[in-house]
Amino acid sequence: MTDRIAQIWGTRTPYAQGARWPARVDQALAEGVGEDDVDAWVQSACLLCSNGCACDIAVKDGAMVGIRGRADDTVNHGRLGPKGLFASWQGMSNKDRLTTPLIRENGVLVETSWDTAMGRIVERSRQLLEETGPLSHGFHTSGQLFLEEYYALGVIGKAGLGTPHMDGNTRLCTATAAAALKESFGSDGQPGTYEDIDDCDAMFLFGHNMAETQTVLWSRVLDRIEGPDRPLLVCVDPRETEVARHADVHLAIRPGTNLALMHGLVREVLEHGWIDDSFIAEHTIRLEDVRAAVEPWTPEAVAETCGVPAADVRRAAEIFGTADRVLSTVLQGFYQSWQATAASCAVNNLHLLRGLIGKPGCGVLQMNGQPTAQNTRECGADGDLPGFRNWENPEHIRQLAELWGVDELKIPHWAPPTHAMQVFRYAEQGSIRLLWVSGTNPAVSMPELPRIRKILADTFLVVQDLYLTETAALADVVLPAAGWGEKTGTFTNINRTVHLSRQAVEPPGQARSDLDIFLDYARRMDFRRNDGSPLLDWSGPEDAYAAWQECTRGRLCDYTGISWTKLEGNGVQWPCNDKAPEGTERLYTDAVFPTDLDRCETYGHDLLTGATVGPTPYKAMAPQGRAIFKTAPYSPPPEEPSEDFPLRFTTGRTAYHFHTRTKTGRSRPLNDAAPGAWVEVSPADARAHGISEGDLVDVTSARGRIQVPVRVSDIAEGTVFAPFHYGYWDQPDGAEPRAANELTLTEWDPVSKQPIYKNAAVRIGRVAASTGPSPAPTTTASRPARGTGAGIEPTTGGPAGQASETVLEPEES
Repeated sequence: MTDRIAQIWGTRTPYAQGARWPARVDQALAEGVGEDDVDAWVQSACLLCSNGCACDIAVKDGAMVGIRGRADDTVNHGRLGPKGLFASWQGMSNKDRLTTPLIRENGVLVETSWDTAMGRIVERSRQLLEETGPLSHGFHTSGQLFLEEYYALGVIGKAGLGTPHMDGNTRLCTATAAAALKESFGSDGQPGTYEDIDDCDAMFLFGHNMAETQTVLWSRVLDRIEGPDRPLLVCVDPRETEVARHADVHLAIRPGTNLALMHGLVREVLEHGWIDDSFIAEHTIRLEDVRAAVEPWTPEAVAETCGVPAADVRRAAEIFGTADRVLSTVLQGFYQSWQATAASCAVNNLHLLRGLIGKPGCGVLQMNGQPTAQNTRECGADGDLPGFRNWENPEHIRQLAELWGVDELKIPHWAPPTHAMQVFRYAEQGSIRLLWVSGTNPAVSMPELPRIRKILADTFLVVQDLYLTETAALADVVLPAAGWGEKTGTFTNINRTVHLSRQAVEPPGQARSDLDIFLDYARRMDFRRNDGSPLLDWSGPEDAYAAWQECTRGRLCDYTGISWTKLEGNGVQWPCNDKAPEGTERLYTDAVFPTDLDRCETYGHDLLTGATVGPTPYKAMAPQGRAIFKTAPYSPPPEEPSEDFPLRFTTGRTAYHFHTRTKTGRSRPLNDAAPGAWVEVSPADARAHGISEGDLVDVTSARGRIQVPVRVSDIAEGTVFAPFHYGYWDQPDGAEPRAANELTLTEWDPVSKQPIYKNAAVRIGRVAASTGPSPAPTTTASRPARGTGAGIEPTTGGPAGQASETVLEPEES
């Protein structure tokens, strides 16, 4: 047995470049349950990060009692991370689960029947449609439902109600991934694949703390690093993460200066001629825009703006420019920062300059933050049109109208889809008067929480979830939802791998699947096609999936060849169809991109202002299957340090929790590893402010404050970090504020519309002396600064944090 709290990434299984990653089957069972006691193992995949690890659920006496990884699946080769091992089934099996619908009576939530709860929603919905029309309805969904549920929601919103006010919490974490892929390549969809880790000569992690956000994927990287021909590693992150500790170059830049750094890297690659001229000439357009934008950004200029040595900028560019095969990954450090889309497109630009795309070891992974975020985007539950269609293309609207049997005018396409930040703004202004939240917790996850709480309290709010979250506690109607292991459906991970998750047990009490809830609403609202038949005549997830397959026919995300039968056992990567019956490992192997006028998902945007390009100028560019170099000039973040607020504030994650701790906070080993909120400061800033490890501090921005213990860590000087997971559901009334988003600002990227969580100005002050170390883990980027950890107990899992690991021989795997 291995302590997987202390040893987050488990036992090493080194392998060589080009070899298959060895299989290691990780397993955790409930106390007192042995393998022989298990009645059945039920196929699924993990929902506690975006990696999409295939697994089996152990069932005994009708209850989930364990989990193990699947050795033959290409995603994880049997491995599971701490969250999957200790919060998957454990996070579902808890006395706090919602089991009965609730409605608000005289200001108090009380139990009721499904008929009464749904009747109240439908009554309100019909009243608003009659009074003001479909723009009175808004939806805010998740990145953790199933594909079939997102598609149902997308059809209800677009063809049933006709509202453009629909988005997911994916807007908060990875909207920029989609935006950058669309701007550069014409469509969403990851060009690369996890197997590129096996083949690359160098890896660049741009704002991606993979060691904590995708622990199994980092295990793969660690095994390559410990192999005989390790890839070079470059890390861009203001904190000394586990990635940074293994990096050959660590660029600890100031938050908000990503684009300046990227301009410097691109300029160096161009300056030294580390480019593929023939690839650029044949397969790209608009390189001249990039040349002009990056010209001022010498390594010295980057050093001055970003706070990193010019020599490190040169060395990082040299690695990118001279390595034969380079894999780049991008995540929240870029997506949730200033000029997010422009900086992320610059990563794409680097790969286009060298023609490093569509080849083994040469990939771009614009990462996701949630397990089913890809489906939110594919299915139209984030406001985009299903199947990567273009809202400005009349033919794409016609296709959907024909598919759904409704008039084209019913489908909202007169303006861009409404993004989450605008959905909440409309609710604040009173034009959205019914807000339906499913599987997410904006009362903790949205920026500027004092404002968000007021919006939620002042709007007719429907919440469907597993637990009475901070958001559900404000609702007018609460619907108990079934979750992982309690329903059947499919979902797709970062590298386009689709998995089937089978129902293993019955949901508690009266809880229903999200799909059943949406279908019930559609039936009660009597949404119909033009021919009079029901808009959604599905009886369950298999019908919904078949309808989705038809929606994707001929599109980049073609699912028509992925039957549920094919998904028994292993995942399959889309596109999968007659031309690619076994799925597709990498996109763009022929260097032909979906940028044609009639195929592209967007006509593009000005990356500085967010203005749409439009069909006529786009047609004049004549991309014709070529990728597009996109860029913008660098500008400083909207909120910089000042005399009143002299420090930069940024937020992020820890390896032991997921989102707002709805599941992980109810797992004893995970919660014991990171039981409470904290902030991190550098040793220099601690000395300057008279702060020591564990001191209670106030951190204040122009919008709010938090009061938490401090961890003195190896973060970049001038920067304050806080994990965003911690809210108030497990706090006593009157507790001091601790949610990181009390401090963040209501600003967003002009293209992706993703909130800027990682750029705010704060001040910090000591409230009380330490009574012990902060609750921050010692095993992650939150470890004590070098030379300051004396007397701090290392983070361990104890008996509850044990899991078995079985390394398989090559022929077994």
